[in-house]
Amino acid sequence: MRGILLAVVAMAVVGFAGLRAEDGEEKVPLDKLPKAITDAVAKRFPKAKMVSAATELEDKVKVYEVTIKEGEVTTDVTLTADGVITGFESSVAIADLPKVISDAVATKYPQGKMKSAETVTKIKDGKETMEYFEIILTSEGSEYEVQVLPSGKIKAEEKKPAEEKKGEKKPEKKGDKKSDK
Repeated sequence: MRGILLAVVAMAVVGFAGLRAEDGEEKVPLDKLPKAITDAVAKRFPKAKMVSAATELEDKVKVYEVTIKEGEVTTDVTLTADGVITGFESSVAIADLPKVISDAVATKYPQGKMKSAETVTKIKDGKETMEYFEIILTSEGSEYEVQVLPSGKIKAEEKKPAEEKKGEKKPEKKGDKKSDK
């Protein structure tokens, strides 16, 4: 009996370890996604191809993140377990950023070099609102994540820790971090 109990405990530990990736995400094969998830993504983004998927906990609630690609645009779609899209982040070419956004970043970081940009859209009660542009840039030897409102006002900025520069995923934010500058 004790051997069976130890085996069950060992399997549970191994099972839970497999569920937890270092970044808090669990990869999900595309063919194992719930139908509600695939249907919602296909309905909202009919021309896109699903590339990868994962689950994670946001505020102790399981959500799905499905990465899709349409042409040169990569989008991360966040959905509830029952297939409701709550938001998405879409890549934007630096050259395609609105002038007000580029100017705001250039003013704040005159020595900065933008590396990537995304639009961040939230969905509430079925209404999509593009909330801000998320810009990753380097300036004076440091890397920053800057959130810029469509008006050009800088909403938040965060100096990224050194280990993130090496390609590690950033820790989940618990809110906007305003700069001390």
